[in-house]
Amino acid sequence: MTRIYAILAGAVLLCLLAGLWLFTLGRGGDDRFAQCRSSAIAGGTDAIGGPFTLVDETGATVTDTQVIDEPALIYFGYTFCPDVCPLDAQRNAQAVTLLEERGMSVKPVFITIDPKRDTPERLAEFTDYMHPDMVGLTGSDEQIAAASRAYRTYYKAQPPEDGDEDYYLVDHSTFTYLSLPETGFADYFRRDTTPEEMADRVACFLQVQ
Repeated sequence: MTRIYAILAGAVLLCLLAGLWLFTLGRGGDDRFAQCRSSAIAGGTDAIGGPFTLVDETGATVTDTQVIDEPALIYFGYTFCPDVCPLDAQRNAQAVTLLEERGMSVKPVFITIDPKRDTPERLAEFTDYMHPDMVGLTGSDEQIAAASRAYRTYYKAQPPEDGDEDYYLVDHSTFTYLSLPETGFADYFRRDTTPEEMADRVACFLQVQ
């Protein structure tokens, strides 16, 4: 009887291992970018990104397909941000420059979460200073909110300080998103990612696609 129980236990273990292998294969075995990703993405890559309609620096209405016509690094911030946004935008610009040196073209995109103050003209000044190819996008409150929901970002304006309606801060998430024209959202980068690390990871995606 002991031998029979051992055989049955071994069979159950093999079934469990096989099931786990199939589950893992179904979850990521067909992900050609698996080697490039730094961490798992809750809900999968399809849960992030999607259609949006915004306004560019010239005042023209543009869609996501027009903006992401090449690999793009997308960041949600605002030009009046005192510290975080300029540093993140500069880091993204440096990564793009490093990729240019490798012969790879990536578009840096800055989507404002403060459309009240970030006019197309204001965005043009900001992005031109950061990188000649950086694209600034604004829009109505509804358009910005829709784009933010698509990329699962967070932002919330704080009450004006000292009674000045034009002086306020905006709390917001600080991820940068890599999106590819053919496949959509690919990966995200945290604030502590260096320009060199970002360039290396983006290059991995571009070499695989």
